[in-house]
Amino acid sequence: MTATDEAPTTSIELVDEIRTWLSENWDPDLTVGEWWERMGLAGWSHPALPTNAYGRDLSRSDANLVAREFGAHGALGAPGGLGLLLAAPTIATHGTQEQIDTFVRDIVTGRQAWCQLFSEPGAGSDLAGLGTRAELDGDEWVVNGQKVWTSLGQTADMGMLIARTNPDAPKHQGITWFAIDMHQEGVDVRPLIELTGHAMFNEVFLSDARVPAGNNIGDVNNGWAVTNTTLMHERAGLGAGGGSGGGGATPGTIADQLGRRAGDLAGAPAATSRPRPTDARRKSLLHSYAEQHGKTDDPLIRQDLARLHTLTELGRFNTERTKAARAAGKDIPGMPNIGKLSMSNIVRLSRDLGLRLAGPAGTLHAYADDDRKTLDEATGDPLLAMITFQALYAQAPPIYGGTDQIQRNIIGERVLGLPKEPGDTKNVPFSDLPKNQ
Repeated sequence: MTATDEAPTTSIELVDEIRTWLSENWDPDLTVGEWWERMGLAGWSHPALPTNAYGRDLSRSDANLVAREFGAHGALGAPGGLGLLLAAPTIATHGTQEQIDTFVRDIVTGRQAWCQLFSEPGAGSDLAGLGTRAELDGDEWVVNGQKVWTSLGQTADMGMLIARTNPDAPKHQGITWFAIDMHQEGVDVRPLIELTGHAMFNEVFLSDARVPAGNNIGDVNNGWAVTNTTLMHERAGLGAGGGSGGGGATPGTIADQLGRRAGDLAGAPAATSRPRPTDARRKSLLHSYAEQHGKTDDPLIRQDLARLHTLTELGRFNTERTKAARAAGKDIPGMPNIGKLSMSNIVRLSRDLGLRLAGPAGTLHAYADDDRKTLDEATGDPLLAMITFQALYAQAPPIYGGTDQIQRNIIGERVLGLPKEPGDTKNVPFSDLPKNQ
């Protein structure tokens, strides 16, 4: 079956098709690049994408089933990262077929890695207040500005850039979404070390960077609509407890893994990504840790493990509800925002429960990869590093992808119809709005 054929109608048929395809196509001796090209062009890298965008029009639940079958077979999974999670579905929705064939093809085959150039030092929660400018110069846009909290920018080939193209329009109306080449002199990526000791986030300085005029996704000055599509996929992915998925290889040219043997990386953790556990893995980790430390009879520990299980199951049920609604041609307003809030609650509970289980050892952490072995030997507790990483990392999810406060505002105003906060700035030209000096 090709990516243009009709998708299977039942999970049993889908599983049979995946297993047949894997038995005929998985070869551990292929290079990563060869395997991802075979996988991506068959529609299996991101099967939830439309068929005209190298997908199979599957639901999120069925797409997760595909990933599980690839893992169970021992095959290398899809190229992870923000290209697959955010850029591909955004371009599939708003891009031309030529842009889909140019950008999405290289995403599903792992040839290019992407980052997200959205937030700025003065435009985080108020993202539409961004100040990065793009000015047309012939057949190119010239971009100047600063971005921050750019995930995996140091390994990205391309960036999802939003920039102001009309400062005289109201702030939501003068923005354009661009695909920008990160391999150019005017792009300066500087990693930011986090509490965990890792540096997934970066700040990016754009100084006369260039973007071809044909690289705007959606119409010029209509980038806010495109941006909301990206944010919707981000919140939905995070709310489902996921992230970018993928296997043990890192896509793109900078990671330089496309020429490696695919079988050597199947099942291994990706080299340049942080260990961001899913909700189900958090639950499993903490349950195992409680058993290891003989705490499963503690009534308070048991209660929190039950709360964690309940929250994780609610997230799964909400995913199934959304799937059923979409199959019926409907939607559940605010569900991505509810999922994002639920994830914040899960990571905070996981943080507090993990540190209670670890006790005084929870003050120890391997901030560098080289320290991990030393910590394991000193404590005799190989799970401790994951517990402390999870605890330190827990401060991030309630902020990135839109803060908890922003999610509540969206639910209140757009779903429940509550009054907006006083002050109408939507119709004021951006150039007339007060700015921080």
